[in-house]
Amino acid sequence: MKQPHPEAFDRLNDRHFAAIAEVIETRVGIKLPQTKRTMVEGRLRKRLRALGLANLTAYGDLLFKKNGLDAELVNLIDCVTTNKTDFFREPSHFEFLRDVAVPQLARQRGERPLNLKIWSAACSTGAEAYTMAMVLQDLVNAGKPLRFSILGTDISTEVLRDARTAIYPREFVAPVPAAMQQRYLMRAKNPREDVVRIAPELRRTVNFERLNLMDESYPFDRDVDVIFCRNVLIYFDKPTQQAVIARLVSHLRPGGYLMLGHSESMAGSGVPGLQSVAPTTYQVAQAVARRIAA
Repeated sequence: MKQPHPEAFDRLNDRHFAAIAEVIETRVGIKLPQTKRTMVEGRLRKRLRALGLANLTAYGDLLFKKNGLDAELVNLIDCVTTNKTDFFREPSHFEFLRDVAVPQLARQRGERPLNLKIWSAACSTGAEAYTMAMVLQDLVNAGKPLRFSILGTDISTEVLRDARTAIYPREFVAPVPAAMQQRYLMRAKNPREDVVRIAPELRRTVNFERLNLMDESYPFDRDVDVIFCRNVLIYFDKPTQQAVIARLVSHLRPGGYLMLGHSESMAGSGVPGLQSVAPTTYQVAQAVARRIAA
């Protein structure tokens, strides 16, 4: 008879799991019900090996008996947060950016070239931010008078390291159109490494910073033109969703755009001054944007 793996007997005790769940909900806004307990335990085991700890009980003791929470918090958050992303995920948003938002902002601002600031909130490993860069760089290459900079933020330091490195498995970039792959992706020098890297011209347009959306304020510019905040609000309760959206809106220019995930359309409907202009796409009324920014 096959014996169970020793890890099957290594569990967080009830007190430690409840304490971890409370920390994550308080600091990050994400609920960890009992149904997530096995997932949390599995992800923490990798951290045990890094710390040289014998079991999950020792990890819980490190956090809550040995006052190690402050030093370990960033790593704990990295372990338990989910980071799902893809290139050209929900492609209608990128079509809207190219075909509607950029032309309208150009007419509204009358700048030549138009200087755009884009923000990818909850950027994970950077696929969303680099997708934006590809779309906008194609406009520049087509002769549009445009300059742009992109900010990517996430709470996980681990995924931000990956985003800055900008190296991805070849299969991961399959959604990128072939012409864009030719222009913006570099193959590894070693043919046995089936990976690609984002071209330097795009990497220079994107900056990545750590940010907890639960923070009371965000230390970034307040003249952003477009913010993508997709598929992260679903982890928050309704009041937290509304608070996060209000803080994001305060960083948008008058007339700027906010893109939410396909399952988060109702989250934007309750914020005063946000006008729905396309599915899960909102524009900020100019008067409201000025008042919030003030």
